[in-house]
Amino acid sequence: MTHTGRCLTASGIKPIVKYQHRFSSTYLYGSYSPINGDSFVWEINGVVTVIFESYLKHFSKYKPKEFKIVVIDNAGFHSTKNIEIPENIFLLRIPPYSPELNPSEQVWQFIKNRYKNQKFENMDKLRIWLHKTVCNISSDQIKSITGNHHYLDAFNAAFSS
Repeated sequence: MTHTGRCLTASGIKPIVKYQHRFSSTYLYGSYSPINGDSFVWEINGVVTVIFESYLKHFSKYKPKEFKIVVIDNAGFHSTKNIEIPENIFLLRIPPYSPELNPSEQVWQFIKNRYKNQKFENMDKLRIWLHKTVCNISSDQIKSITGNHHYLDAFNAAFSS
């Protein structure tokens, strides 16, 4: 479904945007580092606890010697009941209604801003666009987008001693 957004036009000129009202969805699971700009992203068809658990297992195998802190919100599929959390991952739950504390939410907003006013012929074209968009976000951009001073200050304090 097309997400309409603002655009610049001459005064008094109404912009014309192609629009489609067919709804289909796909989902991105992702983890982004405000420290070094590293990322790990999955595109998948669903948001359920079983997929979240699988994502965590695969993420733990990415740079397996690295300890990962994953910021999660209160989404239903983030339930940690009856799931196995890998040893090299710590889940940090943020307070309700505070997406500004979640680095991934900042990146999703960055992607959504580029998605506005676009029309895709089919789901495959959308997936190709998503893949290109996600792959073209540089480490410096990720650090800039996700650079929340709370996390950066805590990291610097922990490792400056």
